[in-house]
Amino acid sequence: MVGGAAQDIRGQILAHATRLFARQGFSGTSVQQIAERVGIRKPSLLYHFKSKDTLRREVVEQTLQHFQKVLPELLLSARDHQFDRVMGSLTGFFRDDPDRARLLVREILDQPEEMRERIAKYVTPWVQLLGDQLERAKERDLVRPDVDVEAYAMQVVTSLVANLAFIASMGNVLPDHGAHGAGTDRVIAEMTRIARASLYVDAASPADASDAPAQTPPSRERAIQTHADQRDGEGKKQ
Repeated sequence: MVGGAAQDIRGQILAHATRLFARQGFSGTSVQQIAERVGIRKPSLLYHFKSKDTLRREVVEQTLQHFQKVLPELLLSARDHQFDRVMGSLTGFFRDDPDRARLLVREILDQPEEMRERIAKYVTPWVQLLGDQLERAKERDLVRPDVDVEAYAMQVVTSLVANLAFIASMGNVLPDHGAHGAGTDRVIAEMTRIARASLYVDAASPADASDAPAQTPPSRERAIQTHADQRDGEGKKQ
């Protein structure tokens, strides 16, 4: 089998395994079922992955590796004010395929010890390292002084995964109003708004106003102007 074709088959196996593991659970899914979805024989699947457990580990790692790419951008966005763009990248990975979020929820519930190790491997180092970036942003008055930056990052990630894992089962609570995916879009938009508002300094916050010095530092002034520009831009779109 040529390299390109082998990689394509491998990708299809991972995609279908992700979907079946997410919907039926690891124990409820057989290697034969996955092979049938891909359109190959069971021995051919085992040529790429030696066992079902090996395949499960690869599926989970592929999902977690995404955080290694996106989470640093999410935290660093406090510096370059690209928050919505980066949140879109983070949410898009799960919105495009909600089974990725469902898979993580299942694995966390079914394999808590193993998932604790994997999350520590893929997520924790970035949270600790880039938490320092947000602490420095605090010193420049860009980030709210009461934000626990490491806890904030984990809150964003867990909220995202949980929301997109459960949204398909909550259509009666938040209907799509006839538009495909509208309910999911509303949840993502609100989650993004909450995450943004809880991170950045807000000029309209009574607490910030009461604690503000007589003269606003230039860094905070820039942050306030940025938020004003964002609000004006959103108003024009509406």
